[in-house]
Amino acid sequence: MNWIKENTTLHGETVDLLPMAESHFGALIELAKEKRIWEFIPIDMSTEEKCKAIFLKGFEERTAGTQFPFVIFHKKENKIIGSTRLMNIVLLHKGLEIGWTWLHPDYWATEVNLECKLLLLNFSFENLKAIRVQLKTDENNIRSRKAIEKIGAQYEGILRQDFIRDNGSFRNSAYFSILDKEWNEKKVKLTALYKAKKKTHPRK
Repeated sequence: MNWIKENTTLHGETVDLLPMAESHFGALIELAKEKRIWEFIPIDMSTEEKCKAIFLKGFEERTAGTQFPFVIFHKKENKIIGSTRLMNIVLLHKGLEIGWTWLHPDYWATEVNLECKLLLLNFSFENLKAIRVQLKTDENNIRSRKAIEKIGAQYEGILRQDFIRDNGSFRNSAYFSILDKEWNEKKVKLTALYKAKKKTHPRK
């Protein structure tokens, strides 16, 4: 039994998170050509071949119930601007991870990432009744680490040689988590952060 229903869509004010489909591939492949996106991600998806392989693997894991990929749809601009996933899903232990989040750089430092995390965390804790949600990033990705800490996730430490990058080098990963008993408090703060960012840093 899969924990997440196949047609799950998460609706926000700025973005909707839509279940990834093959019809989204064209837009995602075009976005992924921006090399800056992949600086701290182990797999460089800037080529069409690599993109399709990762997307299709995501579909396989969605069928298996271990992952659920979304596309990030900007409502006002009526277009796809990136992707994110619920992954490492373990129903037995009621835990999962938010990961593979990437946005075109035009949307960095906007309210989009905050709302994506708000939607995913709220769904995980309030709909799925998860007890732990994990996030991780390259230990050298200071921008990402600060963003994860800003949403209220607890830093847990560094897992050494956690990934082998496409170029054969090793990546150490910084791990963070939020627990179910913490979510009510974190939700209030994250919602306030999202609204403040949306108000004071509109996309030009």
